[in-house]
Amino acid sequence: MIPEGQAPKSSLKNLKFIMRYLQPHRRNIVLLFFVLAISSVSLLSLGVGLKNLIDTGFSHNNRWMLDAALGGLLAVTAILSVAAYLRHFLITKVGEQVVAEIRKDIFSKLLSLSPEFYEQAKTGEMLSRITTDTTVLQMVIGTSLAFLVRNALILVGSIVLIVFTSPKLSLYVAVVIPIIVIVILSLAKKVRHLSRESQDKVAAVSASVNEIINNIKTVQAYGREAEQAARIGVVVEDARLAAMQRVRARSKLSSLTIMLVFGFITLILWLGGKDVLAGRISAGELSAFIFYAVMAASALGVISDIVGDLQRAAGASERIAEILAYVSPIRSPDNPRSIPAGGKGEVEFDNVKFSYPSKPGTPALDHVSFKVNAGEMVAIVGPSGAGKSTILQLLLRFYDPASGEIRLDGLPIKEVDLQALRNQFAYVTQDPVVFSETARENIRFGNLSATDAEIEEAAKIANAYGFIQRLPQGFDTFLGERGVRISGGERQRIALARAVVKKPKVLLLDEATNALDAESEHLVQEALEKVMQSCTTIVIAHRLATVLKASKIIVIDKGRIEAMGTHKELVAQGSLYARLAEMQFGN
Repeated sequence: MIPEGQAPKSSLKNLKFIMRYLQPHRRNIVLLFFVLAISSVSLLSLGVGLKNLIDTGFSHNNRWMLDAALGGLLAVTAILSVAAYLRHFLITKVGEQVVAEIRKDIFSKLLSLSPEFYEQAKTGEMLSRITTDTTVLQMVIGTSLAFLVRNALILVGSIVLIVFTSPKLSLYVAVVIPIIVIVILSLAKKVRHLSRESQDKVAAVSASVNEIINNIKTVQAYGREAEQAARIGVVVEDARLAAMQRVRARSKLSSLTIMLVFGFITLILWLGGKDVLAGRISAGELSAFIFYAVMAASALGVISDIVGDLQRAAGASERIAEILAYVSPIRSPDNPRSIPAGGKGEVEFDNVKFSYPSKPGTPALDHVSFKVNAGEMVAIVGPSGAGKSTILQLLLRFYDPASGEIRLDGLPIKEVDLQALRNQFAYVTQDPVVFSETARENIRFGNLSATDAEIEEAAKIANAYGFIQRLPQGFDTFLGERGVRISGGERQRIALARAVVKKPKVLLLDEATNALDAESEHLVQEALEKVMQSCTTIVIAHRLATVLKASKIIVIDKGRIEAMGTHKELVAQGSLYARLAEMQFGN
C-alpha cells in the first residue's frame, strides 16, 4: 500500500516518533516519574520493615515493634493509594492528549496526500490506522508505560536491596536474571511480528466492511448479501486466526516467565534456608531477601507482559509511521510564486504527457496542447476513457504530468502554492458529493465566509432554491449520509450551488448536468450562462446539447486531441465529433 522506500525500516525504532508527542507534556511526565519513584520506594521499604519485625520484634517479643510495623504499613498504604490516584490521572491525561494529537496529525496527513496515494490505499485500512492502531498506542501510553516505569524501578531497587541483604545469594540472581531476560526478549520479538500481522488482518476487515457498506444498494439490488457475508466471514476468520497466533505466543511468553521466575524463587528459598540453619544470615534477612526476590520476580513478570504490549504498539507505530513518513509527490514548492492579482483564469496545456501510476505503460494524455482564454467557455468531448477528466485532474494538481507544462494566467502551476492554486477553481464532478450536513452547510463548503444571503442566491442560480425550500427545515434540513435524503439531480444542484458560491476564476464541470432531467438541465444551463460570464469555464460532457454554445470544443480520443473548433466547424470536418453529433442529433 505504501510505496517501497517510504516505510521505516524497524518497528522498534518507530516507537521513537511518540517522543515528539510526549515533549509538550514533559512537566506532567516528570511529575509522574516522581510519583512512581515515591510509590516504588514506599513499597520496597516494606522489606526493611519485615526484616526488623522478624529479627527485633518477634525474636525479642517486642510489642512496640509490632505496633510500629502496623503504623508503618498504614502509612505506606496511604502513600500508595495517593500515588495510585496521581499515577492514573497523570498518565491517562497524557495518553488521551497524545493520542488525540496523533489522530489529528494522521488525518491532516491523509488530507494532504494526492489521489495517487489513494489509488493504492483502502479507505477502511486508513480508518483502522486512525482508530485501531491509535487505540493500541493509547493503551500503552495511558496504562502500560506507567506500569513499565514503576516495575522497572521496583526491579532495580529490589536487585540493589538483594545485593545489600545477601551478597552470596545475589550471585545466583546475577546469573539467572539475564538468562530470563534473554528468553523473554527472544519470545517478545515473535510477539511483535505476530502483532503487526494481526493488525494488518484487522485493517483488512475494516476495509472490506467499509467497501460493502458504501455500496450496499448495489449489493442488495443484485441479491449478493449471502456472498458478501461469506466474503467478510473469510476475512474475519483470517483476522481471528492471526489474533490467536499472537495470543498463543504471548501466553507462552507469560507462562514461561512465571515458570522461570518462581522456579528461581524456590531455589533461593532452599539455598537461603540452609544459610539460616547454618547461622550465616538471620531469619529476618532471609525474609527480606525473599520479599525482594518476589518483588523482583513480580516486576519482571509484569515487564514481560508489558513487553508484549510494547511489541504490539511497535506494530501499530510502524503502520502509523508509514503514513506520517510518506512523502506525497504532489506538494507545494518550497518557494511558491504568487498568482497574478489581475489574472482572469487563462489556462494553457503545453505538450502535456501523463500516465496514471496504476497504468504506467498507458498514456492517459499524449502530448496534449491547447489554450483557454480568460472568460472563455471551452468544452471537451470524446468517448469514455479518452482522457477528458484527466485534464481537469491535472489542472487541480491531483497529479503532475510526466512531461510538458500546465499554466494558469501564464504561471506554471507547479510553482504555485497548492492551496492557492486550487482556490482559483470550482470543481463539480459527475458523481455529486454531498456531506452529512444541512443543505446550507453543504453549499457553504464552497466558501466558508459566505453569508446566508449569498448561499441562497447561489442556490437560486443552480436551480436548487425551490426544492431546498420544500424540505422539512428548508436550508437547515439534514441531507443524510452522502445526501441519501434527496435525489441524484438534487444532489447535483447542491454541488453546483457550492461551486457558484465560491466565485472561482475557473469553473470545471465534469459531466455536471448528467444527473438532471431535461427541464432541470435547461434551467441549470441558463443559470450557468450567467455564472460563466464572470469566469473561465471548462466543460466535459457526453451529451453534446450541453456544449453547443461553447466558444471552442476540444475533441479528444485515446489521450490525443483529434480536433478543435466550434460545433459547426467540427461537424463540417466530418471528424469523430461529427459521428458523435450524428448519433445524438441524428444529422
